[in-house]
Amino acid sequence: MNTLKAEKRSMDVKAKKLRREGYVIGNVIGREIETSIPIKMQKKDVERLLKTDGKGSQIMLEVDGTPYDALIKDVAYNPNAGRIDEIDFQALVSNEKVHSVAEVILLNHEKLAEGVLQLNLSEIAYKALPAALVDKVRIDVGEMRIGDAIRVKDLDIAADKDIDLTTDPEAVVVTVTAIHPEAVPETAEETES
Repeated sequence: MNTLKAEKRSMDVKAKKLRREGYVIGNVIGREIETSIPIKMQKKDVERLLKTDGKGSQIMLEVDGTPYDALIKDVAYNPNAGRIDEIDFQALVSNEKVHSVAEVILLNHEKLAEGVLQLNLSEIAYKALPAALVDKVRIDVGEMRIGDAIRVKDLDIAADKDIDLTTDPEAVVVTVTAIHPEAVPETAEETES
């Protein structure tokens, strides 16, 4: 489990100023936290963390030396500025189920013999105790054929008794469809000599 260091943020300093100084802002919420804790983290530390962890990942968040077993609840990207604006965390309680999501990762798509993969769900929503949290669902699509479909209920996460799915088990995650060639318009024969 990765660790991210953060500091409590003074609300007197504007977010814009903190971002210019190389920080990413965020909040920590949780059942055992009275009010949300506004925090700031070093931008380089956040970028390093997000290379391996994302929304739905469980990390150790250290706020001014106090460790929190935390879930990354939301990551707000600013595509225009090319930066991460804010990350929100939920401090976990070991005996309390939390809502989370697992990112769908397709494996071996280069081995697909025919057809086109269509990813219909990029994440699976569920509830689980902190010990059962999953941040990624890997699906091997290398053996799929045209007409094949994988539904949420077909995934390992659906068979896990410690996980309560909130995404519909019948929802299609990925399918393989035939490639339909574009209709080529017929051109009139050229009669110029």
